[in-house]
Amino acid sequence: MKAPLTAQEVKQLAENWYRKLDVHAPMVEVLPMLSEEGLKMIFPEATLTTMAEFEGWYQRVIRIFFDEVHTVKEVTSEITGDTARVNVVVEWQASVWNPPAAVSARIILDAYQSWTVQRSQATGKAVISSYSVDELRYHEGSAQL
Repeated sequence: MKAPLTAQEVKQLAENWYRKLDVHAPMVEVLPMLSEEGLKMIFPEATLTTMAEFEGWYQRVIRIFFDEVHTVKEVTSEITGDTARVNVVVEWQASVWNPPAAVSARIILDAYQSWTVQRSQATGKAVISSYSVDELRYHEGSAQL
């Protein structure tokens, strides 16, 4: 029997996830944070259901955005045993250069997300099994996606 998740584990997973995204961590560090079974990730530009699809998406976005900073503003969990329904609010700042622009543009927004976190059967660690970007709220003066 798997141990119940804790709110602290879920919050730590969210903070670690965004830290990895900020530094464009290698796949070997990012993939273990995702569920190998039943994965579903919904981004504004794509819906992903496999590790291979996630890897393709990730490799593309780390070549588009740079100087990224994710600041976790809120993580609220409703935990039932080894599964948690989680609401995450994260401020995302990133630069992007769109050729032939003379300078890069800065995106600053709050992303409202819904996650499902489960305990991995293989590792016993908390992993993301579903991830949905529900709303993007741009800060004043932000560039747009």
